[in-house]
Amino acid sequence: MSKLSLDRILQSQGFGTRKYCRALIEDGDVAVNGEIVDNYKASIETEDLVLTVFDEEWRYRPQVYIALHKPANFECSRKPSHHPGVLTLLPEQFTWREVQPVGRLDHDTTGLLLMSDDGPFIHAQSSPKRHVPKVYQATTAEPVTEALVAQLLEGVQLHDEPAPLRAVSCIRRGEHQLEIVLEQGKYHQVKRMLAAAGNHCSALHRSQIGGLTLDALGIKEGGWCFLEPEHLALLAPA
Repeated sequence: MSKLSLDRILQSQGFGTRKYCRALIEDGDVAVNGEIVDNYKASIETEDLVLTVFDEEWRYRPQVYIALHKPANFECSRKPSHHPGVLTLLPEQFTWREVQPVGRLDHDTTGLLLMSDDGPFIHAQSSPKRHVPKVYQATTAEPVTEALVAQLLEGVQLHDEPAPLRAVSCIRRGEHQLEIVLEQGKYHQVKRMLAAAGNHCSALHRSQIGGLTLDALGIKEGGWCFLEPEHLALLAPA
């Protein structure tokens, strides 16, 4: 259990600067577990704390873990250059909390993207040593053949890799549809592997990380949700 002043709590949750948070509290715009508190110095227990700010409820979270269903034409960067950043799809408070993507999806790739303000979590999830499988649905320019599937399973050589990279699983889902499971998480890996195998990726969607699936989360494209401990447990290596 821990207690913090209410202005510090609001600031830690991304509601703005300390000065702004104090003004919110003094104006009566903040309730603690359903009761308005207008003293910013009030010492509040953070365990099981629910804040109401501008009539919207937020549970206190020391760190946030988020799943986003990324649409196309958004960049996985806090400083995007050519397209809007994925943070524009989230409430502004997450920018204040310095939430950032866990790894990256290309701007034209859709699907499951993890985001957090927990540095060790981001580092651990991004590490290639974790061997967490990621499931992708690829649309190919040329028809998917048995030879292509076999080649991706056996491994293809990329020009900047010391050894061939192979898919954990590869299944033909349609004439131009391929489900491919990877563990390495190399830069543009699906697209580069398909190119090295003589095909071309025209669209790419990530549907699953570890045991965590977009279908189970029920997030529509452009939507997001908090990840709870039971979700995070699904991200552990197999």
